[in-house]
Amino acid sequence: MGQSSRQKTRSYSGWADDLMTIADALGYREFGVTGWSEGGPWALAAAAYIDPIRLRHVTSIAGGSYGAFGDNWAAGHLSKIDALGGSLALRVKPTFSIMYATLGVTAKYFRGSFVKQIRKTVNDYDRQILLRPEIETAFSESCAECFAHGSGGLVRDAEVLYRSWAFDLSTIGRRVHMWQGLDDRLVPDLINKAVADAMPGAVWHPVADAGHFVAVGVADEIFAIAAEELGGRRTR
Repeated sequence: MGQSSRQKTRSYSGWADDLMTIADALGYREFGVTGWSEGGPWALAAAAYIDPIRLRHVTSIAGGSYGAFGDNWAAGHLSKIDALGGSLALRVKPTFSIMYATLGVTAKYFRGSFVKQIRKTVNDYDRQILLRPEIETAFSESCAECFAHGSGGLVRDAEVLYRSWAFDLSTIGRRVHMWQGLDDRLVPDLINKAVADAMPGAVWHPVADAGHFVAVGVADEIFAIAAEELGGRRTR
């Protein structure tokens, strides 16, 4: 995605290896990781594969935990289009690729329409956040950047997300913060509550009335916890 080169093989363990390589290259002995939406499961994978001595903080925000307990297990909690997307990602990849390619064209070249469509999908909490000009601009730019090299990277990641995960949540005993809006119209709270319940180290942070953009709405609280857990340690 973005300016990253494509990977022929994409896996959670490979992502953890990449993260360690980047940290080493930057000279960071200890660090934290935060993932939002479809980035959430990758943060959980980091918690599963990386030694807590180095990975000092983990946060997953409204994660797309679609393969946590089996192939497309969360389909019953998703909208019809998202559930269909999961089925196509696992069974009819060419059609799924076309869907993402179409989405990419909208995200890159019709940014106003893209954000407008998102506003129609989310709750009022999220709409008010997306109406802030600086947030709308940052969000639309980041979404467009995902498709800088086309949709192939997102298709690969989605397939990994929807397929039964290669790591066991029940083995993650280290502290993992999980933030979730209780009125999330994109990733319903029941999905990540099940993940939190299965993960011994989970710290559940439900936010009443918040939607998928809880990452922006309670950003100060999220960063405060990260700062506390990383504070007082040599991080470089």
